[in-house]
Amino acid sequence: MVQLNYAMLEDRGVLTLSGSDRRSFLQGLVSNDVEKLGRDRVVHAALLTPQGKYLHDFFIVDTGDALALDCERARIDDLARRLRVYKLRAGVSIDDATDRLCVAALMGEGAARALRLDADPGCAASFDGGVVYVDPRLAEVGVRALLPRGGAEQALEKAAFEAADGGTYDKARLLLGLPDGSRDMVVEKAALLECGFEELNGVDFEKGCFLGQELTARTKYRGLVKKRLMPVRIHGPAPALGTPVTLDGKEAGEMRSGRDGVGLALMRLERFEQAAASGIPFQCADAVLEPSKPDWARF
Repeated sequence: MVQLNYAMLEDRGVLTLSGSDRRSFLQGLVSNDVEKLGRDRVVHAALLTPQGKYLHDFFIVDTGDALALDCERARIDDLARRLRVYKLRAGVSIDDATDRLCVAALMGEGAARALRLDADPGCAASFDGGVVYVDPRLAEVGVRALLPRGGAEQALEKAAFEAADGGTYDKARLLLGLPDGSRDMVVEKAALLECGFEELNGVDFEKGCFLGQELTARTKYRGLVKKRLMPVRIHGPAPALGTPVTLDGKEAGEMRSGRDGVGLALMRLERFEQAAASGIPFQCADAVLEPSKPDWARF
């Protein structure tokens, strides 16, 4: 039998938006189409600066009476503050629900099937007072669960999932080239298309206006993406976050998060192509990096 695992993601928080205007409020702000949301569908989206730079990203879950944002726990107060700036007279209440709701990653071939979910990214269903859903970015990384605290572990174990360390999920998403919030996307500097948001179903160019739309669209249609986040194999001691990557002594990128010999780095596409042609290795502090293009990426 294929082993099914779950990892509680204690670095994730939950922000809820309730009130009659909750959908229209988010629709005008975030990068994805909130109208695609349903009890059977979850979307991934980002909040940008007016200049199109990354601030926050999150999974938006329709719980019936509210929209729940699965977001970075350490930055949840900043996200709430930024959303409230745009609240004005909208009928929406923004509350931190981390004390009563938790997030888990469910892994293993057949995880979606075990929860009676279709394998399509974003497919969602009710589960034990919460919601389980196939990761809307990429189905290969598995399923996520938004559940009431107190009984989440017991409910998952009853469904035949076994507890695993959070590092198991972290390594899986690194191998697939999936960014993890501000660990991999520099706040007020990163551009969505450098981080794969188009291929990973995090931005909708047909939905209409959102904060930062103009720059994001211009970047896409003018072909201005010159860097990309890529998975890297690390040969040697793990470089610190932000360590420069060089090729033949010239700047080629910057290290982002890493674990157990794998990581992500923001790489200049020109240098990536140069290395492929020349065979010259990338250096990052005392390590050699071996970047690769993810199967899902288009560049």
